[in-house]
Amino acid sequence: MTEFERITKMYEFEENAFRQGFTCIAGLDEAGRGPLAGPVVAAACILSRGTIIEGLNDSKKISEKNRERLYFEIIDKSVSYGIGFSKHTEIDEVNILNATKLAMKRAISQLNPQPDYLLLDAIELKDIDLPQIPIIKGDSLSFSIAAASILAKVTRDRLMKDISEKYPEYRFEKHKGYGTKEHYEAIKAHGLCEIHRKTFTKGYW
Repeated sequence: MTEFERITKMYEFEENAFRQGFTCIAGLDEAGRGPLAGPVVAAACILSRGTIIEGLNDSKKISEKNRERLYFEIIDKSVSYGIGFSKHTEIDEVNILNATKLAMKRAISQLNPQPDYLLLDAIELKDIDLPQIPIIKGDSLSFSIAAASILAKVTRDRLMKDISEKYPEYRFEKHKGYGTKEHYEAIKAHGLCEIHRKTFTKGYW
C-alpha cells in the first residue's frame, strides 16, 4: 500500500461525514489515561477536506522525533485545534474515564469554528449534542483522530518533561509517569509527590 493509499483509507470516516453534509469534523483523542502521575490530556483537531500530512498515524506508532515534526505540521495545516487537561486531582475525584471526557470537552470548547461532527477514539460524549462516532482503535483508522493523538501525546510528554525539573528523583522525563519498574522504585524510595494519582497508587500512601 502506498502512502497516498494509506492516507486515503484513513479518511473514510471523514469522507462519509462530508458526504452527509457536515463541514467541520473534529477528531478527538487523549494521552495519559494509564500513568500513575500527571494529567490526562485531550486534543481536538479539525482538518480541511483532503489535507495531506505524510506519515500521520497513531502517535504510538511514531517515533518521538517524528511526532514533534508532525505536531507542528498538524497545527500549521489544521482549521482549528484545542487542547484540554484534567489534573491528577480531578482524575482521583471523578475517575479516569470521566476525567478524560472532561478534558475532551475542554478541548472542543477551544475550537473555532465549532465542530458539527465528532470522531472519537472509542469514547462517546453523551452530554454533547453533536453527531459523533466512537471508533475502536480510531487513532489508527481516522486521519483526524490520529492528528489529535499526536497533539495530545506531544503536549503531555512536554509537560511531563517540565514537571521532571521540579521532581528530578522520579525521572518523569523518561517514563512520563507510567508505571515502569524505575518509577515504582522511585516511589518506594521517595514516596508520592503532589502530582501522583492516589487512585492509581493505592498501597503507597
